[in-house]
Amino acid sequence: MASAPRHVFQVLTKRSERLQECAPRLPWPGNIWNLDGIHWVIVGGESGPCARPMKREWVEEILRQCRGQNVPFFFKQWGGVRKDLTGRLLHGRTYDEMPPLPSLQPPELQLQFA
Repeated sequence: MASAPRHVFQVLTKRSERLQECAPRLPWPGNIWNLDGIHWVIVGGESGPCARPMKREWVEEILRQCRGQNVPFFFKQWGGVRKDLTGRLLHGRTYDEMPPLPSLQPPELQLQFA
């Protein structure tokens, strides 16, 4: 990721505790979204033969919290054994919100244009 500064990366994990443990020892260039605050929430149910169910009230509560904090909400899928049957509609619509992309200009260029 550090060798591709023209791209913006986000780190998604189900093991955030482990990432927080390792993060201080890793380089975090400006093109990798860092761990400070929550700037985007992506919600999606598990899929496949051993998928566990996801309750509607869980998703609605996360959406409510995102709205209260002005955080973009992206709903990926309901999931399930046959995710093609469950889809990704919530309240009759899709939620494809994304945060604004950070500036990729190196700091020295940002100063020249300020």
